[in-house]
Amino acid sequence: MRIRTLLVACLVVGASLIALPADAAGSVQFRKIRYDSPGTDRGSKTSLNAEYVVIKNTGTTTRTLTGWTVRDKAHHVYTFPSFKLKPGKSVKLHSGKGSNTSSNLYWDRGWYVWNNDGDKAILRSSSGTLTDTCTWGDGIGYKNC
Repeated sequence: MRIRTLLVACLVVGASLIALPADAAGSVQFRKIRYDSPGTDRGSKTSLNAEYVVIKNTGTTTRTLTGWTVRDKAHHVYTFPSFKLKPGKSVKLHSGKGSNTSSNLYWDRGWYVWNNDGDKAILRSSSGTLTDTCTWGDGIGYKNC
């Protein structure tokens, strides 16, 4: 089940309604997973970095992702370093090695994370709250979440 951002929360007080904006953890979501990098899976840096997930902040405030996790069904876990994601911006988390930037992070793995024939990506906040999931089994190489 995909958790979506609650746009407006309404609280009934007497006979009046008070609108409260919500920019919950659900505003940080998977957008795309490239689970099968092009070519033969031989574990090269280029091939590993072509396997990635895109995570987007769909909310209106900067989100601190420090301590958040991305994991698969086999319990491979990536924990975000000190990192902030601005509203409307995305970050690409590559399976391989590289230098982290504001738009690209690296899992620093020596082999692939995502199963080509089906898997599940799970995003949790630093407190462990489930924020989003993305599941596939189609074998086409990528999934728009």
